[in-house]
Amino acid sequence: MQIFSRLYQKTLDWAQSQFAIYWLSIVSFLESSILPYPPPDIILAPMVLKRPEKAYYFALITTLFSVLGGLVGYFLGEILLNFLLTTELIKPNAIYAVKDFFDQYGIWVVGVAAFSPIPYKLATITAGSMAMALLPFIVISILARGARYYLVASLVKTYGSQCDQWLQKYIDRLGYGLIVIVIFGAWHVG
Repeated sequence: MQIFSRLYQKTLDWAQSQFAIYWLSIVSFLESSILPYPPPDIILAPMVLKRPEKAYYFALITTLFSVLGGLVGYFLGEILLNFLLTTELIKPNAIYAVKDFFDQYGIWVVGVAAFSPIPYKLATITAGSMAMALLPFIVISILARGARYYLVASLVKTYGSQCDQWLQKYIDRLGYGLIVIVIFGAWHVG
Protein backbone atom coordinates (compact mmCIF):
# COMPACT_ATOMS: atom_id res chain seq x y z
CA MET A 1 0.00 0.00 0.00
CA GLN A 2 1.59 3.26 -1.14
CA ILE A 3 -0.34 5.85 0.86
CA PHE A 4 2.68 8.04 1.61
CA SER A 5 3.91 7.96 -2.00
CA ARG A 6 0.53 9.20 -3.18
CA LEU A 7 0.44 11.92 -0.51
CA TYR A 8 3.95 13.03 -1.42
CA GLN A 9 3.11 13.19 -5.11
CA LYS A 10 -0.13 15.05 -4.37
CA THR A 11 1.84 17.62 -2.35
CA LEU A 12 4.30 18.10 -5.21
CA ASP A 13 1.45 18.48 -7.71
CA TRP A 14 -0.33 20.91 -5.41
CA ALA A 15 2.88 22.97 -5.07
CA GLN A 16 2.64 23.71 -8.80
CA SER A 17 -0.92 24.98 -8.54
CA GLN A 18 -1.61 28.57 -9.52
CA PHE A 19 -2.95 29.08 -5.99
CA ALA A 20 0.05 27.62 -4.14
CA ILE A 21 1.54 31.02 -3.26
CA TYR A 22 -1.77 32.06 -1.69
CA TRP A 23 -1.97 28.86 0.36
CA LEU A 24 1.63 29.35 1.43
CA SER A 25 0.80 32.88 2.58
CA ILE A 26 -2.35 31.84 4.43
CA VAL A 27 -0.76 28.87 6.18
CA SER A 28 2.29 30.96 7.14
CA PHE A 29 0.04 33.63 8.63
CA LEU A 30 -2.34 31.32 10.48
CA GLU A 31 0.33 28.92 11.78
CA SER A 32 2.04 31.84 13.53
CA SER A 33 -1.05 33.02 15.32
CA ILE A 34 -3.76 30.39 15.80
CA LEU A 35 -3.37 27.12 13.86
CA PRO A 36 -1.40 24.32 15.48
CA TYR A 37 -0.32 22.77 12.16
CA PRO A 38 0.75 22.46 9.37
CA PRO A 39 4.04 24.34 9.47
CA PRO A 40 4.66 26.36 6.31
CA ASP A 41 7.79 24.30 5.60
CA ILE A 42 5.67 21.46 4.22
CA ILE A 43 4.33 23.80 1.56
CA LEU A 44 7.51 25.81 1.06
CA ALA A 45 9.76 22.78 0.41
CA PRO A 46 7.76 21.25 -2.47
CA MET A 47 7.23 24.68 -4.00
CA VAL A 48 11.00 25.24 -4.02
CA LEU A 49 11.55 21.71 -5.34
CA LYS A 50 9.27 22.39 -8.31
CA ARG A 51 10.39 26.01 -8.88
CA PRO A 52 13.99 26.34 -7.55
CA GLU A 53 14.50 29.63 -9.37
CA LYS A 54 11.89 31.18 -7.06
CA ALA A 55 13.26 29.64 -3.84
CA TYR A 56 14.17 32.91 -2.14
CA TYR A 57 10.99 34.63 -3.26
CA PHE A 58 8.98 31.83 -1.63
CA ALA A 59 11.13 32.12 1.52
CA LEU A 60 10.48 35.88 1.63
CA ILE A 61 6.70 35.41 1.30
CA THR A 62 6.75 32.73 4.01
CA THR A 63 8.79 34.96 6.34
CA LEU A 64 6.66 38.07 5.85
CA PHE A 65 3.33 36.34 6.34
CA SER A 66 4.64 34.35 9.28
CA VAL A 67 5.79 37.53 11.05
CA LEU A 68 2.47 39.24 10.27
CA GLY A 69 0.69 36.24 11.79
CA GLY A 70 3.06 36.50 14.75
CA LEU A 71 1.93 40.09 15.27
CA VAL A 72 -1.68 38.91 15.38
CA GLY A 73 -0.64 36.29 17.95
CA TYR A 74 1.11 39.02 19.94
CA PHE A 75 -2.04 41.16 20.07
CA LEU A 76 -4.19 38.09 20.83
CA GLY A 77 -1.92 37.41 23.82
CA GLU A 78 -2.45 40.92 25.10
CA ILE A 79 -6.24 40.59 24.77
CA LEU A 80 -6.20 37.11 26.32
CA LEU A 81 -4.28 38.24 29.41
CA ASN A 82 -6.60 41.21 29.93
CA PHE A 83 -9.60 38.88 29.63
CA LEU A 84 -8.17 36.37 32.10
CA LEU A 85 -7.35 39.09 34.61
CA THR A 86 -10.67 40.89 34.20
CA THR A 87 -12.72 37.73 34.66
CA GLU A 88 -10.42 36.72 37.54
CA LEU A 89 -9.64 33.37 35.93
CA ILE A 90 -6.06 34.04 37.00
CA LYS A 91 -4.70 36.27 39.73
CA PRO A 92 -2.17 38.99 38.92
CA ASN A 93 0.45 37.47 41.23
CA ALA A 94 0.22 34.19 39.27
CA ILE A 95 1.89 35.80 36.28
CA TYR A 96 4.73 37.62 38.07
CA ALA A 97 7.22 34.74 37.74
CA VAL A 98 6.43 34.31 34.05
CA LYS A 99 6.65 38.08 33.53
CA ASP A 100 10.06 38.26 35.24
CA PHE A 101 11.35 35.36 33.17
CA PHE A 102 9.99 36.82 29.94
CA ASP A 103 11.36 40.29 30.72
CA GLN A 104 14.81 38.74 31.05
CA TYR A 105 14.76 36.07 28.32
CA GLY A 106 11.78 36.93 26.10
CA ILE A 107 13.80 37.84 23.03
CA TRP A 108 15.58 34.47 23.21
CA VAL A 109 12.32 32.59 23.76
CA VAL A 110 10.80 34.20 20.69
CA GLY A 111 13.98 33.67 18.65
CA VAL A 112 14.25 29.97 19.51
CA ALA A 113 10.54 29.35 18.88
CA ALA A 114 10.67 31.27 15.61
CA PHE A 115 13.57 29.19 14.27
CA SER A 116 12.89 25.76 15.73
CA PRO A 117 9.99 23.30 15.50
CA ILE A 118 8.65 24.65 18.82
CA PRO A 119 5.26 26.22 18.01
CA TYR A 120 6.03 29.87 17.29
CA LYS A 121 2.48 30.88 18.17
CA LEU A 122 3.12 29.99 21.82
CA ALA A 123 5.94 32.53 21.91
CA THR A 124 3.95 35.18 20.02
CA ILE A 125 0.94 34.91 22.31
CA THR A 126 3.14 34.85 25.42
CA ALA A 127 5.13 37.84 24.17
CA GLY A 128 1.93 39.84 23.80
CA SER A 129 0.51 38.75 27.13
CA MET A 130 3.78 39.59 28.89
CA ALA A 131 3.96 43.00 27.15
CA MET A 132 7.29 42.36 25.47
CA ALA A 133 8.50 45.46 23.65
CA LEU A 134 7.07 45.34 20.14
CA LEU A 135 10.13 46.43 18.15
CA PRO A 136 12.48 43.72 19.53
CA PHE A 137 9.68 41.20 19.02
CA ILE A 138 9.36 42.17 15.35
CA VAL A 139 13.13 42.27 14.74
CA ILE A 140 13.88 38.86 16.31
CA SER A 141 10.85 37.36 14.54
CA ILE A 142 12.04 38.60 11.14
CA LEU A 143 15.60 37.40 11.76
CA ALA A 144 14.73 33.96 13.16
CA ARG A 145 11.80 33.19 10.84
CA GLY A 146 13.80 34.46 7.87
CA ALA A 147 16.80 32.31 8.85
CA ARG A 148 14.58 29.25 9.10
CA TYR A 149 12.72 29.67 5.82
CA TYR A 150 15.74 30.82 3.81
CA LEU A 151 17.64 27.80 5.17
CA VAL A 152 14.84 25.46 4.08
CA ALA A 153 14.67 27.12 0.66
CA SER A 154 18.43 27.00 0.23
CA LEU A 155 18.72 23.34 1.24
CA VAL A 156 15.85 22.27 -1.00
CA LYS A 157 17.21 24.33 -3.89
CA THR A 158 20.66 22.79 -3.47
CA TYR A 159 19.81 19.17 -2.60
CA GLY A 160 16.16 18.93 -3.55
CA SER A 161 16.38 16.76 -6.63
CA GLN A 162 18.59 14.21 -4.82
CA CYS A 163 16.23 14.21 -1.82
CA ASP A 164 13.25 13.91 -4.14
CA GLN A 165 14.68 10.77 -5.75
CA TRP A 166 15.46 9.30 -2.35
CA LEU A 167 11.99 10.14 -1.00
CA GLN A 168 10.29 8.72 -4.08
CA LYS A 169 12.03 5.45 -3.30
CA TYR A 170 11.69 5.31 0.52
CA ILE A 171 8.73 7.55 1.52
CA ASP A 172 6.37 4.67 2.28
CA ARG A 173 8.90 2.90 4.50
CA LEU A 174 9.62 6.17 6.29
CA GLY A 175 5.92 6.91 6.79
CA TYR A 176 5.12 3.49 8.22
CA GLY A 177 8.26 3.59 10.35
CA LEU A 178 7.18 6.92 11.79
CA ILE A 179 3.77 5.49 12.67
CA VAL A 180 5.45 2.59 14.50
CA ILE A 181 7.72 5.00 16.39
CA VAL A 182 4.78 7.20 17.42
CA ILE A 183 2.76 4.18 18.60
CA PHE A 184 5.75 2.79 20.49
CA GLY A 185 6.45 6.20 22.03
CA ALA A 186 2.82 6.62 23.11
CA TRP A 187 2.80 3.10 24.56
CA HIS A 188 6.13 3.67 26.35
CA VAL A 189 5.07 7.01 27.85
CA GLY A 190 1.60 5.75 28.82
